[in-house]
Amino acid sequence: MKTLIRNVRPYGEDATDLVVEDGLLVRDGTDPDETVDADGLVALPGLVDLHTHLREPGGEEAETVATGSAAAALGGYTAVFAMPNTNPTQDSPVVVEHVWRRGREVGLVDVHPVGAVTVGLGGEKLAEMGMMAASPAAVRMFSDDGRCVNDPLIMRRALEYARSLDALVAQHAEDHRLTVGAQAHEGPVAARLGLTGWPATAEESIVARDAMLAAAAGARLHVCHLSTAGSVGVLRWARETLDARPGFALSAEVTPHHLLLTDTAAEGYDPVHKVNPPLRPEADTLALRRALADGEIDCVATDHAPHAVEAKDCEWSVARPGMLGLQTALPVVALTMVRTGLLDWRGVARVTSEAPARIAGLPDQGRPLAVGEPANLTLVDPEATWTVRGAELASIAENTPYEGTDLPLSVVHTMLRGRWTVRDGKVAPREQ
Repeated sequence: MKTLIRNVRPYGEDATDLVVEDGLLVRDGTDPDETVDADGLVALPGLVDLHTHLREPGGEEAETVATGSAAAALGGYTAVFAMPNTNPTQDSPVVVEHVWRRGREVGLVDVHPVGAVTVGLGGEKLAEMGMMAASPAAVRMFSDDGRCVNDPLIMRRALEYARSLDALVAQHAEDHRLTVGAQAHEGPVAARLGLTGWPATAEESIVARDAMLAAAAGARLHVCHLSTAGSVGVLRWARETLDARPGFALSAEVTPHHLLLTDTAAEGYDPVHKVNPPLRPEADTLALRRALADGEIDCVATDHAPHAVEAKDCEWSVARPGMLGLQTALPVVALTMVRTGLLDWRGVARVTSEAPARIAGLPDQGRPLAVGEPANLTLVDPEATWTVRGAELASIAENTPYEGTDLPLSVVHTMLRGRWTVRDGKVAPREQ
């Protein structure tokens, strides 16, 4: 099938036509089977999310691979990485293969399961990393996300093992000894609200430790949901000063909510704003934006974390941390990075598609919008505005921190390898 996309603006630049045939961008637009009028729309490479919680298996009351894939496609994503804190944990070939196969059955995005670093996320014994890597799911990212691999010896062994597998270890940087009972960022807001503080050093100390371990091992380390200006400084120090073995690579992600929201959101005690790591002061938020624009932070990842109603409709102290993010990520990036002049659309493509695809080693994602490249696309209306309503999002859960908020930009179409997964803002039928 040949599709002609007329008058689209690749990377927000001059309008042109894109032609898709047999899953690739091609040159010849004559005799198309369908023509799509994209006048005014911006074309970006399909987005890639390194940090998604799909909850299946075991948490289907909050999300499934099917509903999470729909939310991802509606958000402009063509590939997501499903974190391992499921029940049972994604710490064996059987479980990661189940998640991978469910993703293929749904077919809206490429679902790549992330394998656990330790058995049951317990932090004590390495999981079957080699067997997960050799499984049909071909796992190449490992993480205990939701928990930090606190034991430095376990983390060192994980990094060494991952290097032998040409894999990546993604760390949830949190020294648990410093966050016992923590409820919000440690600072004046938490003190005024009577909430136990989560100090920035709990994150920064682990980033520094693991950067040194990865450098010594010649391994690849990815830091999840970076949230403080101090952590940015640690990244800079590590890249500039560590005497690393060949193979060492250090990357980091920031979430949309850490680019926009601050710790003052806790003032209403609404648990929808409770997240780990916690929302930080405005100075950190602004520093994260600058670091993303400058490339010190490599990419944006959603940390999409759906929760059932009972996990959020309760007291702050017992509420589960986490927020929805897949359908609001690109609009928040547009609001915080494009409208502020920190990034243009090529920059947005870099941090939402190209860099995460490179970090994860996905050869057919994050590719240029050029002839011969895979047709993984998202087409967005940069002038649109929409009001966020949790009940109207594709996720089963409704825990969005942006309820009732007007956000810029809407995703109009998403294409995965030449097949529409979203048309006119709605999930497309699979048979197309």
